[in-house]
Amino acid sequence: MTDTRCPCGSGETYANCCGPLHAGAPAPTAERLMRSRFSAFALGDAGYLLRSWHASTRPEAIDLDDGLHWYRLDVESTERGGPFDRDGIVAFTAYYKGAERGSLHEVSRFVREGGDWFYVAAV
Repeated sequence: MTDTRCPCGSGETYANCCGPLHAGAPAPTAERLMRSRFSAFALGDAGYLLRSWHASTRPEAIDLDDGLHWYRLDVESTERGGPFDRDGIVAFTAYYKGAERGSLHEVSRFVREGGDWFYVAAV
C-alpha cells in the first residue's frame, strides 16, 4: 500500500500522505485530519477513526459497513483549521459504492488540543 495513491485523493502516495497519520503522526491541519479520516473509512481502519475523534463526542465503538467502498473525496471549503488555529471547519462530499451508489455531504467541526487535531461532529 505504501506506493499506491492515497485514498483521500490528494495525488500523493499513501506512504507520503495519510499513512504517517494512521501510524500516529499528528495532522498539521483540520483538512489533513479530515482527509486521513476519509482514508481510514476507505481502508476500514476503525481504530484510527476512534483515536482521531474528540473524547467529548466519540462513540465507544464504530461498526463499519464492509459493503461500502469509499472511493472519492471532494473538499469543498475550509474555515480556519490551520497549524496555529484552535478550531476549524471542513465541508466535503464523500462518494461510495455498495448495493447502490451514493454520497455523503458533511460540514465537520474540528478542534486542536495539545498539538493534535480531533474530529468533533457534523455541524
